[in-house]
Amino acid sequence: MKNRLVAVGLVVLINVGFVGSRLDAQSAAPAGVRPVTPRGPLEADERETIDLFERIAPSVVYISVKQVRERPMGFFVDRDLVEGTGSGFVWDDQGHVVTNFHVVAQANSAEVVLSDGSVWPAKGVGGSEDQDIFVLKIDAPAEKLRPIAVGTSADLKVGQRVMAIGNPFGLDQTLTTGIISALGRRITAVSGKELSGVIQTDAAINPGNSGGPLLDSAGRLIGVNTAIRSPSGASAGIGFAVPVDLVNEVVTEILSPAGPPSASLGIRRADSALERAFGVMRGVMVESVDAGTGAYEAGLRGVQVMQDRRRLYRMAGDVIVAVG
Repeated sequence: MKNRLVAVGLVVLINVGFVGSRLDAQSAAPAGVRPVTPRGPLEADERETIDLFERIAPSVVYISVKQVRERPMGFFVDRDLVEGTGSGFVWDDQGHVVTNFHVVAQANSAEVVLSDGSVWPAKGVGGSEDQDIFVLKIDAPAEKLRPIAVGTSADLKVGQRVMAIGNPFGLDQTLTTGIISALGRRITAVSGKELSGVIQTDAAINPGNSGGPLLDSAGRLIGVNTAIRSPSGASAGIGFAVPVDLVNEVVTEILSPAGPPSASLGIRRADSALERAFGVMRGVMVESVDAGTGAYEAGLRGVQVMQDRRRLYRMAGDVIVAVG
C-alpha cells in the first residue's frame, strides 16, 4: 500500500509540473500587435472644424493674473498671493488684447501667453465694468500677433453653429462646439448693472473660458464668452457671450485718443468694519484714492499700510465729514 501511494504522488507531481511548463511557454510567447483598421477621409464638417481651429487658435491667448489680497486683522494686515487664469484674443497688430473685465479686475499684475508659448507682461489700457470688457497691451512684435477676424452679431440666428476657444481650468487652446441657443438674454455684469442683448450658447464654457472668443462657422468673432449659469460652477449647457457689435464699440472707445468717457469720484470708501476699527463715528473714511484724479490732486489720502521691523500695521485714511 505504501508503494502505491508514493506512485500516485509522483504522478500528481509530474502532471502539475507539466501544466506549469505549458503556462510558462504561453506567457513567454510574444504578444501580437493588432493591425490598424484603415478609415476613409474625414467628414466635411470635421475638416471644416479642424481648419477653423488651426486658423483661429493663434489669435487666442492665455492670461495669467496675480493678486495680493490683504486681510484685516485688527490694526494689522495679512497678505496672500492669489493667482488666476483666463482667456483673451489679439485685437490688432499693436499688441492690444481683449478679455473680460472680471478676469483682470482685481489683479496686481498680468501676463499674456501667445499660442507659440511666448510670455509677455501686460499693461492695462482700460475697460468697462458695465459691459465686462477690458483691453490689455503687450509689447510683442507685429509678426507674432494674429489679430482675430471680427464679425457682426446683428444678424445672428438661433440654431446657428458656433465654436468657443479658450483655456478652461487652465487647459490652454481648448475647442468646444455648439449652437446659439437664444438671443437677447440679460445677465448681471460685474458692476451690478444689467447687461442686455447677450448671446446664449450650449457650447461648453467653463471657468477659464472667460474672455475667450465665440466664433461663427466662418471663424469670425461674434461674441466674448463671459459667464455660465450653473449651480456647480461648471458647464451645464448654458453659457453667455457679450455680442461683438457691443465689444467693437467699447474697444474702439477705449483705444480712442480721448479714451472712454467716464465720471468718477476718484476714491473708494472703507467698509463699515474698517471704519469701526478706527473709531470713525461720523463721515466717510477713504480707503484708497486713484492717482491722477481730482480727489488725489486735492490731497485726499486713503488707508496706508506701514511696516516696522517686526510687523505690518495700518494708518487711517482721511475722513470726509462734509461736502461743499
